[in-house]
Amino acid sequence: MLARYLRNLLLAQLVLLLIIAGLTFHFTSSTWQAVLFAVAGLALLRLLITFENFVISWIYRSPKPEFAQINIVQKLTLFAEEFYATLISSSWLMWQKHFSDRPGEAAHLPVLLIHGYVCNSGYWARFSKRLSERSISHFALDLEPLFASIDDFAPLVAKKVEEICQQTGSEQIILVGHSMGGLVARHYMRLYSSKRIAHIITLGSPHHGTGLANFGPGKNTQQMRFRKGAGTSDWLRALGESEDATKRALITSIYSHHDNIVSPQRSSHLEGAKNIELYGVGHVALALNTRVQDTLLNEISLYGHPKQSQK
Repeated sequence: MLARYLRNLLLAQLVLLLIIAGLTFHFTSSTWQAVLFAVAGLALLRLLITFENFVISWIYRSPKPEFAQINIVQKLTLFAEEFYATLISSSWLMWQKHFSDRPGEAAHLPVLLIHGYVCNSGYWARFSKRLSERSISHFALDLEPLFASIDDFAPLVAKKVEEICQQTGSEQIILVGHSMGGLVARHYMRLYSSKRIAHIITLGSPHHGTGLANFGPGKNTQQMRFRKGAGTSDWLRALGESEDATKRALITSIYSHHDNIVSPQRSSHLEGAKNIELYGVGHVALALNTRVQDTLLNEISLYGHPKQSQK
């Protein structure tokens, strides 16, 4: 569904580019100026969208610890990397949706990758290569319909988990969820128990909500909302209350203090879980950034051995 939507969106952008180029050529009679002006105009539009997310996240921001303070050069690098990640994800990775399940060696528990809001499994294409290099079995699924309730996504995960266990012969798996995907993983555990779960690793997930969800469509955004004064949503509060210390010990939350989608950024800090705090990385860039990938791979390795999962 999303891949088709993105193809149509890219086609619309191409039409807009041609219109801008045509109008520019009409007034300048210069082909190179027409092309340059059209490309620059389209790039500026995409830049403004990324900039808008950073502005809204600044409004809802949480205080940053001393180690997460960055200088102007690092801020510009942060913005550039997030812009690139957004562009490459929406215009290439998710548009192609060329992710496919990749069985690896039985010595490591399989991994199920769960994408976030208005994404699809193509988002994991870059990280999939890193998993393949380590011969780790990994799988993914698409959460559809895009704007459905998170409650509707949990059965999709349950079905995929059972399929993976049957295919690999493993009794347990590792769930890795980016953004909303981390909440989906937690809700799956809430509904179907932790029997199949060796560990859950969330990546930039709004465990206590995000201010940007107030501006997005869909039932799932209503569940992820954070409002100043009111705090987190009732749905997220109920999800948290359903987890005891044993379940929280099964979760690792990796997040960035410069997340431009999850804000307040401390929303990703989950009490009772293992929290890994990063900085200088934006939201979409999390699964594309090599430093974050290394952190994620390390966590997967810690909990990825079948003997450990049986303890």
